[in-house]
Amino acid sequence: MEVSNFLKKHYKHFNAASLIDAAEGYKTHLNNGGKMLVTLAGAMSTAELGIILAEMIRQDKIHAISCTGANLEEDIFNLVAHDFYERVPHYRELSAADEEELLSRHLNRVTDTCIPEEEAMRRLEHTVLKYWMKADQEGKSYFPHEFFYQILLSGELEQYYQIDPKNSWMLEAAKKNLPIICPGWEDSTLGNIYAGHVISGDVKNVHTMKTGIQYMMELANWYTETAREESTIGFFQIGGGIAGDFPICVVPMLHQDLQRTGVPLWGYFAQISDSTTSYGSYSGAVPNEKITWGKLGKDTPKFMIESDATIVAPLIFAIVLDM
Repeated sequence: MEVSNFLKKHYKHFNAASLIDAAEGYKTHLNNGGKMLVTLAGAMSTAELGIILAEMIRQDKIHAISCTGANLEEDIFNLVAHDFYERVPHYRELSAADEEELLSRHLNRVTDTCIPEEEAMRRLEHTVLKYWMKADQEGKSYFPHEFFYQILLSGELEQYYQIDPKNSWMLEAAKKNLPIICPGWEDSTLGNIYAGHVISGDVKNVHTMKTGIQYMMELANWYTETAREESTIGFFQIGGGIAGDFPICVVPMLHQDLQRTGVPLWGYFAQISDSTTSYGSYSGAVPNEKITWGKLGKDTPKFMIESDATIVAPLIFAIVLDM
């Protein structure tokens, strides 16, 4: 409880107070029997959020995840190639020539961290291609995360592990068969690689990989089966973009497009955002705007923390975990 006690003593106002309120609201929601969907935008996996996210999954504080394709794959990149990553703390001072030098060494930079292409991306491609081709030859199709689950649970990558596997959120999710939604997966490194293998003919049927529309259908089924008036689903959004925008729309779809009744709204909402409301961005919209779209109700607990997710998310999770 040391971290939680420190935060509650010192985090009294402004975004700090919103952090505490969101964390306590998260705990209240779970204590009342609710479930929680967490969304991951940006480069949270490369930021190694998996260290605490995996613990949240282990302790059943997270019941589903929506994330970008980048976050899906980059947790596994980190799992198998961590020792080859390079940190560039002076990234703000890099010249164009410096960036070209990183490129020549096959180091792809994400802010202050360089992902090693050969040891991370190509190593995983070599393994995942076998699973893509096998499914293709058998006439089967799977979601992107399902292919990763198959690989992780097979143990085939264990020889390459370079971090403590308990710090991989994808590995922990695979063990629990956690529901994952990954809209726009094709906008990722492995999405590009998959397209290349379809073009080259290694994978014959492009639909060996299930699509975003099928992800929405899967989410609709899960939400309908899981959400009850006495056990609603909360929505904890890290960042913005498609990882959050896509899944939150399942509720108005169920109500307005499928004309279903008795489906509760999201029962809790919190977002860590650095987007500016006045720019018209959906990611920066204050939670009340979502009432007009039929996603949240006027009485839904709503929280907005305008800050850096790499700082805020671990602190909120620490409170939820009573650390």
